[in-house]
Amino acid sequence: MTIRDSAERDVETLARRRKQKDQLTDKQRSLIAYHSQKSPVTEQFRTLRTNIQFASVDKNIKKILIASSGPAEGKSTVIANLGVVLAQQGNRVLLVDSDMRKPTVHFTFQLNNTMGLTSVLTRSKRFLDVVQNSGIEDLDVLSSGPVPPNPSELLGSKAMARFLDEADQQYDYILFDAPPVNLVTDAQVLSSLTDGVIFVLRSGKTERETAVKAVNALKKANANVIGTVLNDRKMDDNSYYYYYGEN
Repeated sequence: MTIRDSAERDVETLARRRKQKDQLTDKQRSLIAYHSQKSPVTEQFRTLRTNIQFASVDKNIKKILIASSGPAEGKSTVIANLGVVLAQQGNRVLLVDSDMRKPTVHFTFQLNNTMGLTSVLTRSKRFLDVVQNSGIEDLDVLSSGPVPPNPSELLGSKAMARFLDEADQQYDYILFDAPPVNLVTDAQVLSSLTDGVIFVLRSGKTERETAVKAVNALKKANANVIGTVLNDRKMDDNSYYYYYGEN
């Protein structure tokens, strides 16, 4: 092999590696707490986990709703990574996609969504028959299942209360991903069933008025809003800043 051949091979190898880096799957990008555990962003999710546990000193915060005022604010990414860091601590975690209108959790974890929460609530399937392993130790996923005609009614039903009782016996944390607060009433219904709500805002996108409106709607439903996450605020080219604080 000539020096020229060797140099060309090195260039091709470098180009291939760069291409592979650029072609990370959506799952790898979304689950940064799993695929990049030393990332500054992952550390912020660990801080979020710690703050939730501090908030549990006087009241056990086990069932948590992750909410946002509108779509595309990063709520589903936040809940997925929070689930990962809670599971990495040895907790048994269930992530429930309770957005029956526009579900996304099964895409994040690349799971089947032919059966899920709606199947459980309509009693066509048992919970244990449809819950799926996420591929991450101690983190299970209950996808939304088929789109029903009456999501709000299902979420507020006695069947939902029975499901929560069953899941509560098997998991240390149950996380709920719901539709945006200002679009439908589903999140308000769910907030009354959970121990705490974390509100997600997206830097440069979430408007103050819409955020205030959403938080007020949650509080009218007697939700325990325990904090906020400021998502997607650029600090430099390689990191994003997530903030958690009491409201």
